[in-house]
Amino acid sequence: MDSKIRLTVLISGSGTNLQAVIDDTTLPVQIVRVISNRKDAYGLTRAQAAGIPTTYHNLVKYKKAHPATADGTRLAREEYDAELARLVLADEPALVACLGFMHVLSRNFLQPLEDKGVRIVNLHPALPGAFNGVDAIERAHAAWRRGEISKTGVMIHNVISEVDMGKPILVKEIPFVAGVDEDIELFKQKVHEIEWGAVIEGLHIAIREIKEQAAASE
Repeated sequence: MDSKIRLTVLISGSGTNLQAVIDDTTLPVQIVRVISNRKDAYGLTRAQAAGIPTTYHNLVKYKKAHPATADGTRLAREEYDAELARLVLADEPALVACLGFMHVLSRNFLQPLEDKGVRIVNLHPALPGAFNGVDAIERAHAAWRRGEISKTGVMIHNVISEVDMGKPILVKEIPFVAGVDEDIELFKQKVHEIEWGAVIEGLHIAIREIKEQAAASE
């Protein structure tokens, strides 16, 4: 039997992409923990129902420990990210997947994982270089309605310190369809359903690369 990769999932919301991973029987993964930066994220309930350990790790207590200034906020985020790295590394994963994790990760998180050889990937509902950051689906939809673009997409990409700018490992284009996609809520559902498949396919690619790298280093 193919050996399983230890996977940590970071979430902030309902966890539909997490559910896709939980339900998939083809991925050679063991989800060792689900971490959320929001206490009421339904994804935590999904994980608990599947018997997966969960952790709530929120930025607020770190912000309270510093002045409400730009420097104070920066220090709070750096401390938060350093502790998040410690929490993740304690489970010794080979792969971390950010699936709807609404927090920009800094070098204080990325460097410790890089030092340990832990791969980090992110799901982003846009094409490479387009609509980085939050509300990507809504911003792409508005641009289409203005006649500026004819398609959007979803991608799985490697995580670097520049938001949503890591090298893509999987890209799925989604053409806008006139007469069908005008309703933003229906279009968001369409994108999410494509995401569920993209997450599985992207994780397969990442896992294959991890195993190939491990085999090459033996």
